[in-house]
Amino acid sequence: MDKNNLEYATLAGGCFWCVESCFHMLKGVESVTSGYSGGHKDNPTYEEVCTGTTGHAEVVEIAFDPKIISFKQLLEVFWFLHNPTTLNRQGNDIGTQYRSSIFYHSEKQKQEAEESMKESEAKQEWNGKYVTEIVPFKKFWPAEAYHQGYYNANPTQPYCSAVVGPKIQKFKKHFGEMGWLNEKAEN
Repeated sequence: MDKNNLEYATLAGGCFWCVESCFHMLKGVESVTSGYSGGHKDNPTYEEVCTGTTGHAEVVEIAFDPKIISFKQLLEVFWFLHNPTTLNRQGNDIGTQYRSSIFYHSEKQKQEAEESMKESEAKQEWNGKYVTEIVPFKKFWPAEAYHQGYYNANPTQPYCSAVVGPKIQKFKKHFGEMGWLNEKAEN
């Protein structure tokens, strides 16, 4: 992987624990960091973001090699991993911090995000109109250390075993069949 030519994607698709583990498994992804973006508070804490008053969403910041995986391919995974038709909600997680958002880093990403959303919505992969916001990236705040790699460190935690684990299995089946996963992720 060419670390000098990495690009970044910042995506909000509900609880960051639910999407972080999946993006880590993709070929061409160098790193995935859980954090916060889209709000008005500097250095927000998890507790502050959970109040819904900071304006921040739970996000993942993905460093990827565009020669191996494209931004549009990352968006295919994004649409698969969460329901973009529910406003400020994913499953039982409710609040603006769980909104569906794409924080674009360039005009090219903005255009690709708009095209990808139209394509996914036209396929009717989810029942309803997409409410995903496509907004310019401004700042990313990494979440506290205990949130990084949370599922891998806590697979038997009740939320992880009931929500995250099944999502990962569905993801592995779908994207493993497409050949997008690192070899160790397919086990």
